[in-house]
Amino acid sequence: MNYQHVLEQIADDVAATPGRGRSADYIPALASVDPSRFGIALADTDGKVYGVGEWRTPFSAQSITKVFTLALVLAQDGPTLWEQVGREPSGNPFNSLVQLEYENGIPRNPFINAGALVVTDRLQTLTGDASEDLLDFLRAESGNPDLGFDIEVAASESAHGDRNAALAHFMASYGNIRHPVPTLLDHYFRQCSIEMSCADLALAGGFLARHGVRADGGRLLSRSEAKQINAVMMTCGTYDAAGDFAHRVGLPGKSGVGGGILAVLPGKGTLCVWSPGLDERGNSVAGVAALDRFTTLTGLSVF
Repeated sequence: MNYQHVLEQIADDVAATPGRGRSADYIPALASVDPSRFGIALADTDGKVYGVGEWRTPFSAQSITKVFTLALVLAQDGPTLWEQVGREPSGNPFNSLVQLEYENGIPRNPFINAGALVVTDRLQTLTGDASEDLLDFLRAESGNPDLGFDIEVAASESAHGDRNAALAHFMASYGNIRHPVPTLLDHYFRQCSIEMSCADLALAGGFLARHGVRADGGRLLSRSEAKQINAVMMTCGTYDAAGDFAHRVGLPGKSGVGGGILAVLPGKGTLCVWSPGLDERGNSVAGVAALDRFTTLTGLSVF
C-alpha cells in the first residue's frame, strides 16, 4: 500500500473540512497554539516512517504519554496493577471526582486522570524516578535522544492543577496512592509536558503494533499484555468519546489535549496525527477526522 499517497490525500481532505475546534485554553501554555496546524505520520513495524504536514514538529504529548507509563508498569509489575485501577470506560469527564467516590478511590481506567495518577505513582515505586524513566524509554523507542520536558507547560499545568491534586488526595485517603501528593504531581505534570512530533510518537508506539516487541528487537510486553493495552486504548483512550471514536475509526487510540492522537494498526504499524483544535470532549477535531479518513480509504481497522 502506498501510505505516503494515502496520507497526502487525507491532508487535502482534512484541509477542506470546516470547523477545527479550539486549543486547550484551560492550560495557558497550550491556549495560544494555532488550532489549524496539522501533521500526520505512519511508522510501519520495520520502523519506516511516512509523513505529511507538520509531522516532525514537536508538540505537547499530554495524555498520550499515559500509554507508555502503563506499558512500563505492566512490563515490570505484571497484572497486580489491575488491583488499583479498573479497565472500564468512564462515561464521565477525564477529571471527574464523582465517580471516584462511588468506587471507593479506584479509578475506572488508567487513561482518565485519576487512573493515570495511580499508574505514575506505581512507576515511581518501581523506578524511583517515574518521569525520567519514561523519558528514557521514549528516547530509545523513537530514536530521538533530544526529547525532553517542556518546563513552561509543566509549570502551567502545576499552577492550574487543583483538580488533579484533589483526585490524588482523595485516592490517597483510600490508600491507593503511595507517594506524597506533591511528588506525584511533579512527575505527572512533567510526564504530560514531554514534547514529541508525530514521527516520534508513531515510532515510540511501535511495540504495540509489534505485539510487545521493542524497536531493538527485545520484548517489553507479552503478546497478551500488548493486547490488553490496545484493548483499553480502544475502549477508554479518547475520554468519554471512546464509543464514537471506535465507531468512526475502528482502531485502538489514545488522545491528548495537546491535539495529538496515537492509533495502532496491530501487526502493521502505528499512526500519530496532530492538530490542536479540540472538540468539547478534549479530542482533536481534525485528528479524529484524519484517522476516520485513513481507515475508510485503506480498509485497515481491527474490524
